[in-house]
Amino acid sequence: MTSPTPLTTAAGGLAEFSGSARAMSLVGFTAVATITLLLCVMTGPDRDDLDEFYTGYSSLSPMRNGLAIAGDYISAATVLGTGGVIALFGYDGVVLALSTALSLMLLMFLLAEPLRNAGRFTMGDALARRMPGRSVRIVACVVTIAALMPMMLVQLAGTGDLLAFVLGFSSESLKTGVVVIVGALMIGYAAIGGMKGTALIQIIKIVMLLGSGALVAVLILNKFDWDPGLLLGTAAERSGIGTGYLHSGLQFSSGPHPELDMISAQLTVVLGGACLPHVTMRMYTANSARQVRRSLSWAVPSVALFVLIISVIGFGATALIGREVIAAADPQGNTAYLLGSMAAFGTEVSTAETLLFTTVTTAVFLTLLASVAGMILACANSLAHDVFAARAAGPLSQRREMTVARLSACAVGTAAIVLATMVQHRNLQPLVTLSFCLGASAIAPALVYGLFWRRYTRTGLMCTLVGGSLSVLILMTGTNLVSGSPYAAFPRADFNWFPFTTTGLVSIPLGFLAGWLGTLASGRTRAAEQRRQYEAVEGRILAGATRGGPGGREGAQ
Repeated sequence: MTSPTPLTTAAGGLAEFSGSARAMSLVGFTAVATITLLLCVMTGPDRDDLDEFYTGYSSLSPMRNGLAIAGDYISAATVLGTGGVIALFGYDGVVLALSTALSLMLLMFLLAEPLRNAGRFTMGDALARRMPGRSVRIVACVVTIAALMPMMLVQLAGTGDLLAFVLGFSSESLKTGVVVIVGALMIGYAAIGGMKGTALIQIIKIVMLLGSGALVAVLILNKFDWDPGLLLGTAAERSGIGTGYLHSGLQFSSGPHPELDMISAQLTVVLGGACLPHVTMRMYTANSARQVRRSLSWAVPSVALFVLIISVIGFGATALIGREVIAAADPQGNTAYLLGSMAAFGTEVSTAETLLFTTVTTAVFLTLLASVAGMILACANSLAHDVFAARAAGPLSQRREMTVARLSACAVGTAAIVLATMVQHRNLQPLVTLSFCLGASAIAPALVYGLFWRRYTRTGLMCTLVGGSLSVLILMTGTNLVSGSPYAAFPRADFNWFPFTTTGLVSIPLGFLAGWLGTLASGRTRAAEQRRQYEAVEGRILAGATRGGPGGREGAQ
């Protein structure tokens, strides 16, 4: 069953283009799924070697590793969600996009090198470097899965809607089938390819995304005579809001404290985006602190370029087709990136432009595949290495741990598929926000304290991870993303009591406070003991260390 896209209905004259683009997009989706799975098989580990599966032997060059980091960092939620916020809310969306780039810069300058020096495979390694123990690893694994599972659900559930929009079908059973098939493909990427295979997919994805997006941005700017002022002015006029579209506060104007709400959202993105485990795990693939810096020197400009591209496409979508059409297609604006790309070609579309649009849709599809595959791998690595391999009965052999890691990828992926089919008909924005809030309120304080505070104790770490997570979960139930608004997860209910859309302004300080109080509660004797333990590894964490021997796997246990 097919139906015209909103752009076709609104603008007219694009029906033939839509038909050819759908056919070519289907071919592109099939081809990219086949080729990338084949590449995973070819580049995946061919023997039972943990370093090969978890880090790819740290064999990626700084450029390739940097592109893989950028690929992991730019998820489908960033491409579609941030593009939609820019198209619908103008200035606020640009600030959100800039916060995304700032987050990666924070990782580059503050956490990247200590993370690489402290960890080996997972976030649990980094935390257990100075606080050995299975309990630390188990809690780190639970928080890793809790932070990444909501993001996986959003992107898996969104896959069905995305393909329905691009290919023109509306059957709910087909959407569910797409989620299951694509989810199985993502499990294959993670279980077969390991770190090296998923890195290769991330590199292909980021190159396609930047290349196709840059061409679309050029076409949009060309329509406005290369005058950014004209583009912004037309977007403000067609937004139906006027000059307010180009000023802050529009996105949160319905709340009681719009300025504080915006600060809360920015703080959450800056701290949360940098600390999500599927991003930080890429730090362990570098074989030296110098390579980490060089890798991020490729990743940061790539993300900054994408911020520029998505800003042009977001404003271009509003300027060319209007804010009402975008909101009618999706109230959250998730189709704005594709609508803006379609509108850039106009009514007379050449074969080359049809091919370009196919590249755009294929790049977005590959972004969905690669993002979830990376998250599945991060969860599976943590589950296998931090829970099963660190058991009290003794470490697993490398062969058994590899098997457990692959089975963990299957288990995590299957759970994500099942949950995605259950939530695909609801507003998924609360889940995206939940992931970033957990990263900012639980993981960020734990990493900052664990890497830099000498007196930090095991009790303080547990209080940080558990207290930060609980504060987010409790506060999130009171936001207008869950209830009390037409676009909430439960639009018919109203138990909204929290004044902000995101919890960061309150939960981030609570996460840091919980760690500080937990450390104080440990007593001076315990704090002094933890300080001595930290000083024993401080040189390795802050100044760098070679891996292996006492600083390698044994030291991380």
